[in-house]
Amino acid sequence: MFGKMVTGATILATALTLQTGSVSAEETLFVPSLSYRTGPFAANGIPIANGFADYFTMLNERDGGIGGVKVTVEECETGYNAQKGVECYEATKGKGALVYNPYSTGITLQLIPKAPVDKIPVLSMGYGLSAAAIGEKFPWTFNYPATYWDQMSSIIKYIDGKEGGIKGKKIGFIYLDVGYGKEPIPLLDQLAEEMGFTVVKFPVGVKEMQNQSSHWLNVRKERPDWMIMWGWGAMNATAIKEAAKTRYPMDRFIGNWWSGANVDLEPAGEAGKGYIAANMAAAGTDMPAIQDILKYVVDAGKSKVAERSDVGKVLYNRGVLNAVVVAEAIRTAQEMTGKKMITGEDMRLGLENLDFSAERMAELGLPGFTAPIKASCENHGSGGSIFLHQWNGSGWETITDLIPPMTEKVRAMLEEAADKYVADKPDWQTQDCG
Repeated sequence: MFGKMVTGATILATALTLQTGSVSAEETLFVPSLSYRTGPFAANGIPIANGFADYFTMLNERDGGIGGVKVTVEECETGYNAQKGVECYEATKGKGALVYNPYSTGITLQLIPKAPVDKIPVLSMGYGLSAAAIGEKFPWTFNYPATYWDQMSSIIKYIDGKEGGIKGKKIGFIYLDVGYGKEPIPLLDQLAEEMGFTVVKFPVGVKEMQNQSSHWLNVRKERPDWMIMWGWGAMNATAIKEAAKTRYPMDRFIGNWWSGANVDLEPAGEAGKGYIAANMAAAGTDMPAIQDILKYVVDAGKSKVAERSDVGKVLYNRGVLNAVVVAEAIRTAQEMTGKKMITGEDMRLGLENLDFSAERMAELGLPGFTAPIKASCENHGSGGSIFLHQWNGSGWETITDLIPPMTEKVRAMLEEAADKYVADKPDWQTQDCG
């Protein structure tokens, strides 16, 4: 057991006494990138990896890194495979890794038990194990800006605000039949019971992603009032095409934030018009920080993007957001410890004390980029809000303000799930947030 280690006063004091000594040319802040540029989900993994790497390259080129220390981002190819993800972890953890961003729920589940042993935190940004939001039980895992359960509750809240409410309605849930797709089902079932709607589930196996005709025949038979999708990769574009083919109303079809990128809708084009999806970060290139990426990285030939127009798309900007969160946590850790060269243990403190406010976003040249993220010892998921955007046939248009989650319902379920996770692990490391 270990308690909360730093108070606000201590943070301020150490910020004022941050070491200013020189750092050798060889010393850099090491951030592994568990990427997947190959495999069935490569079309989604590539822009995320590009956005993540490009933001750090921009900081290195424009600012000389973070706190006077440059950042080394080393990619390790996982192919979205859990075993390869673990191999990448083992191959890179000894290089001074500060944090792991697995970009796979399957990989995340494998790394969660390793984090407290190796003292390297895991940031599963908007994916992974929802129960990890309970900081007392998961000191080394973080999944802000919102868990899958938070996100699902916001989507249900949006539907409940339409046409007299959700009570009595039938909700179809089509999902990739892996840990990721199944993750929000406990909350969905609980909300159905409490709010008086029914759920019909349509699991899609990995081998069925591009052949969903039978699934959508079942959708047509069940005639749900709304469809919610927890898809990834080729599953998304296929589902949208099949929905259009069966004439399912697109403005009643809502994907989560892994089911609403350019790569998902561009193949459908006009046929996907009206489709809605959640999002966590603003798209586009008109923000000053994104313009700096174009200037210092893309136009300088230091990016892996295939086309300049790839910058600013949904998943590219999500990779940028992930990098921004990591960079801000590094800054916070440097200020709290007074050290330029931080460790994984220091990084855990930075993540746990992150206060990514609207004002800070504006200072970074990213005004309104995402919902504010405020972590704490108790809250490693932030419980952040989402917004919904809609496909107009050629691009995305934001259609809602930020939609807060049903925190009063979700938090209790997260605590119960966290207790269940650690119940059979007597040596599990927790922390006292009192």
